[in-house]
Amino acid sequence: MAAAAEEAGELGAGGEVVEVHLPPPSADDPLHQDKKRDYWKEGIYPAYFNFQVVASCSVADALKLLDRMIEVTRVVHMDELELYFAGEYDTGPFSARNELESLNLLIKIMSKLLQNSNTMAKGVLQILKDAIVVRLRSVGNTDDVQMIVQTQNHDTEDSLLKWGEHHGVKSKLQIAFFQGAGRGMLASESIGMGDIALEIPESLIIYEELLCQSEVFLALKDFSNITSEPMLLLWSMRERYNLSSKFKTYFETLPANFNTGLSFGIDALATLEGTLLFDEIMQAKQHLRQQYDELFPSLCTSFPEIFKKDMYTWDNFLWACELWYSNSMMIVLSSGKLSTCLVPVAGLLNHSVSPHIINYGRVDEATKTLKFPLSRPCETGEQCFLSYGKHPGSHLITFYGFLPRGDNPYDVIPLDLDTSADEEDGTVHSASTSQTTHMVRGTWLSRSGGFPTYGLPQPLLSHLRAVLGCDFDESTPEADIKENDKVVLGTLLSIFNPMLEALREPDDLDRENASWDVKLALDYKDVQRRILRSIVTSCTSAMENA
Repeated sequence: MAAAAEEAGELGAGGEVVEVHLPPPSADDPLHQDKKRDYWKEGIYPAYFNFQVVASCSVADALKLLDRMIEVTRVVHMDELELYFAGEYDTGPFSARNELESLNLLIKIMSKLLQNSNTMAKGVLQILKDAIVVRLRSVGNTDDVQMIVQTQNHDTEDSLLKWGEHHGVKSKLQIAFFQGAGRGMLASESIGMGDIALEIPESLIIYEELLCQSEVFLALKDFSNITSEPMLLLWSMRERYNLSSKFKTYFETLPANFNTGLSFGIDALATLEGTLLFDEIMQAKQHLRQQYDELFPSLCTSFPEIFKKDMYTWDNFLWACELWYSNSMMIVLSSGKLSTCLVPVAGLLNHSVSPHIINYGRVDEATKTLKFPLSRPCETGEQCFLSYGKHPGSHLITFYGFLPRGDNPYDVIPLDLDTSADEEDGTVHSASTSQTTHMVRGTWLSRSGGFPTYGLPQPLLSHLRAVLGCDFDESTPEADIKENDKVVLGTLLSIFNPMLEALREPDDLDRENASWDVKLALDYKDVQRRILRSIVTSCTSAMENA
């Protein structure tokens, strides 16, 4: 990153200069010190965020400087996972989301500078802004074309849009059905970066304050140990069948079955036994069953007119849980309160690791609406994607019922390793001292396939080298380094070969005729198998070449 500061100075020599100031990592960022240690030298730390753009510089020089700005903003937006897997002095790109956040920050800065600059400076700033837009258009291009639009009757869904429009919803999207993904939303017109694709009045958002008007709340307000979460579930179970509900049209468009991991049958669970997903589903179902048993049948006995036994069954309770898990969003309301909410219409947007919409969590205090602005352009007829968050496939299956298309950078396999060696020596093994857990992911995501990381995360290798006494420095003979790394790589193979063998697919598997949940379970195992195979291949290849 030192080259960034030096190059900024070089390009700023001579002629009218535009100052570009990038915001450094927030002091509240828990990774602030790690980023500062790994990427920026202490003495010239501020220089990395200040750039001088000569108004008369060539396009090539301007774009070269833009590359440096992007590298800095990528690091500013790095999360813990990206920092863990980044190679030494790795400047990205780290993930589609990180790239979108970085480019959106830069385009906002350029747009503001364009408003306040003279004619000469506007030329080079426009070059920079146009180049950023080109990069934004390239993010996620390979993922968008994969989903095939199906011809299917969606009168029910169209009625939801009409209901929403009647209550003030503004939309540049339309509903469509996609092969392998079900419902989603297409751009009905070309939508640019920063444009609002969808706008929902706060009055249509479902959140806990609605309970204050309901019979459920009045019956339970003095009932001990019932929090807002189960009350929202109980309200949803009742509102689903309330013919006079304001949200009747919304509830009518919801599926009868959400088909999340919480609804997996015995065969699917048997397929997953021994995997992280199996543990996640079983823990979640156990929690929900315990929650249900604490409520029923006692509520039916205490309030028989409100909580009718035929309505408040386990199946209906699980349906309400899946509704809130798969459709809810964390929203800051106009009151300033952060709440778990259902947002009609917006729930039809599908997730992607390369989303169009990533910033949508706050109701606009002036308009009292929740706006969904685009972080990258979406062309007419293109599916518009929302980010559900930085989740691994196991979480997305358990609570949403799908695996995302494309490579998910958050698909990691955690490792249960003794980290005491990391904590004992804070000077020698500085690359791993801040890590309390270690993990791996597909080595195809790494940009460093050879020595010293072999496509594997540096903190993990530093930990193993320390534990196994295989650490090295500049004075260590090359032959010793190779022999020591064979020990490290052999240890990794002893961990991952059995894991890969345990995921072996049975010979008599009839995937084509399997049920939806078994197919999804098998897809998950395919992802895990691919990750493990990449690690085994990388380790084996490294040992052969050592």
